[in-house]
Amino acid sequence: MTSIIEKGFTVSGIGLHSGAKTQVHVLPDDRNQGRYFVRVDLPEKPMIPATVSAVNQTLLSTELMADTATVRTVEHLLAALTGCGIENACIEIDGPEVPLLDGSAKNWVDAIIASGLNPSEMAVGSPVIEPVWVREGDAFVAAIPAPDIRFTYGIDFPYPAIGNQWVSWSPKTEPFQDFIAPARTFGFADQIEQLKQAGLIKGGSLENALICDRSGWVNPPLRFDNEPVRHKLLDLIGDLSLLGTIPQAHFLAYKASHKLHIQLADILYQNK
Repeated sequence: MTSIIEKGFTVSGIGLHSGAKTQVHVLPDDRNQGRYFVRVDLPEKPMIPATVSAVNQTLLSTELMADTATVRTVEHLLAALTGCGIENACIEIDGPEVPLLDGSAKNWVDAIIASGLNPSEMAVGSPVIEPVWVREGDAFVAAIPAPDIRFTYGIDFPYPAIGNQWVSWSPKTEPFQDFIAPARTFGFADQIEQLKQAGLIKGGSLENALICDRSGWVNPPLRFDNEPVRHKLLDLIGDLSLLGTIPQAHFLAYKASHKLHIQLADILYQNK
């Protein structure tokens, strides 16, 4: 059963990469047009559909584009909407990047619930009939035929605090808002300066990301023992949401990225 936004909600905050403050209004859309962004700060108020075909780039976040209008770091908000069963939403934003908030989807889910909406289970699309996968080196993401939708993700980092982690999640048995939404984005202390010099993470801070160095976590505590891999699964859900409805399959990923997530989504879209 799909959840319907009735009165909408407003959230504002700082974008991870731009460092710009933006305000987001998530409004009802009863025309069944899916989820889409509207850049209300631009003269024509262009609409940017939250679809695979609108993806512009995937460097450390997912960016959508329509004509010359872009909106970046859409994955956490889209994951929250998808995880709460919201298939139609008009997302008005007054800048180029969705706020990072606390680095997870929790604030988005909290705003959804505060607006009076009771989250429902994630909507599931048509079943995947044949296995589909993409890989790059030892990293991969796959969609395997399965009787129910399920997500399994693995990561492996050379930082002792993270190491090798796996998580497997079924939307039918554990609510998105409890199991996935609170998991925050994470980064590495020895990469921060290089990323800033590249014009990225201008809005990053210890308040919106978990930071790790060789000796451990700089800003504990974690919300889950395996919070990093749960966050990667959160990103995957946000990226797959660009299909509209995520197909019925077992999605299996290892050391993947937004780039690989979107490549898989694109194949699934072409196979529709």
